[in-house]
Amino acid sequence: MLVVPEGLRASHVRYFGEATAAWMDALPGLAARCVDAWGLRPDGEVWHGTVALVVPVRRADGTPAVLKLQPVDRETVGEPVALRAWGGRGAVRLLEHDAESGSMLLERLDAARGLGGVADVRAALRTLSGVLAQLHAVAAPPGLRHLADIASGLLERAPRAIPRLPDPADRELARTCVAALREVLPEPGDRLLHWDLHYDNVLGAPDGAGWVAIDPKPLVGDPGFELLAALHNRWPETDVLPHFDLMTEVLGLDRGRAARWTLARVLQNLVWAAEEGTASWSAHPDRLIAEALLSRELPVTGRGRCAGRR
Repeated sequence: MLVVPEGLRASHVRYFGEATAAWMDALPGLAARCVDAWGLRPDGEVWHGTVALVVPVRRADGTPAVLKLQPVDRETVGEPVALRAWGGRGAVRLLEHDAESGSMLLERLDAARGLGGVADVRAALRTLSGVLAQLHAVAAPPGLRHLADIASGLLERAPRAIPRLPDPADRELARTCVAALREVLPEPGDRLLHWDLHYDNVLGAPDGAGWVAIDPKPLVGDPGFELLAALHNRWPETDVLPHFDLMTEVLGLDRGRAARWTLARVLQNLVWAAEEGTASWSAHPDRLIAEALLSRELPVTGRGRCAGRR
């Protein structure tokens, strides 16, 4: 019988409240049903992230895999859709999926080999950017959330959220980010995005040669919107402008648009911070990243101009 880790229970309560208790209590039974339905056998200690429980298993032919169990919500419902579209090109391969429970059987990667453990952060970032390029090369399937809707909703929430930021510098930054978002929103993009690709979400491929993305929060939109996670994940190792330039070079992005979409992502985090009552961002990596991007004049995108700070 599977035992649910207490760390996962605590994480769910922190993020979802006590309402998640019933789902947690049902996890052992769900795991057992998946094992029976897909002809699996447990193969090692379970582990977990913030939301998902991961159970190492072997298929009937002995192939190693992992069973991923997580609640179905607006962030996770698109994961199997995107993984199926990528088909193992830059992302972990989906082997089985149960739509009702959201359970997924995935190829097993080398969890001991992640980009977070690569000492040379610039080399790790180049590898991560190459993985992103693979993901963005795949056409977005229908049925996923679109950046246009998320960004429009962000602009609706911002006027209420910004006054709640206690630090005047944060409020000024948020207004600057709003202006940047307005410039690029008319062309929100059509690429299939991972939306949470940082170093710890890139693991070694089963063949030991390549690198593969895990845990997507898929979205259709402009690739510039998903650079921030990599820029702040290994803070303070990040050298903002050279690293930003490396990512845009590898991905072939217009730097003016990419900078504005990165500021839009900073705005999203600022709005969340305001709504949650977070204190000043004076030393927050996102603020320092935004200030670095704004320290040089952003190239014109064809729709107005967003001047950097002097």
